[in-house]
Amino acid sequence: MSQIVIATHNLGKVREFQSLLEKHHVTVKSLYDINYEEEIEETGVTFEENALIKARAIAERFNVTALADDSGLEIDALGKRPGVYSARFAGEQRSDADNMDKVLIEMAGVEQDHRRARFVCVLAVVDPKGKEIIVRGECEGVILHEKRGNSGFGYDPIFYLPELKKTMAELSKEEKNAISHRANAFKLLEERIDELT
Repeated sequence: MSQIVIATHNLGKVREFQSLLEKHHVTVKSLYDINYEEEIEETGVTFEENALIKARAIAERFNVTALADDSGLEIDALGKRPGVYSARFAGEQRSDADNMDKVLIEMAGVEQDHRRARFVCVLAVVDPKGKEIIVRGECEGVILHEKRGNSGFGYDPIFYLPELKKTMAELSKEEKNAISHRANAFKLLEERIDELT
């Protein structure tokens, strides 16, 4: 495999994948590089389904190896919600603050022992021959009663890591990259990268 298309318009994500794959001598391209402006509709009910929908769409249409991710937050006390709806938990016109506020309201009566949660990142790679690789990285934590920290994005300020005694939003970029759900998924994908031709 000499080239891979990341099925995203998020250039920050593209740069993350570039840094992961450069030592494997793989050229990384974004959807912009192949002039694909459309949004791929995510109709799956799991992270795995959504990641595969995006990767398959690009692999089949352009006859390339494509990589897509889907990620979000699962909270045990909320029946693993917001899950695949993490980015729009508070509605389509949402913000990170709105999404966090909705979680805090729904978790208001939940005792500390029952606030377990995890960030999930699923990576799916599909090659032109239809070979598929799916890996799932997770990062376990606890939902706080209030926001703490100014770094990161999404739900980071309410996601507490007991072993580090910090929220995700209180970690340095280096600390977060060492333990995050995306970092863990990257490691699993790297172990299988040779399966792709």
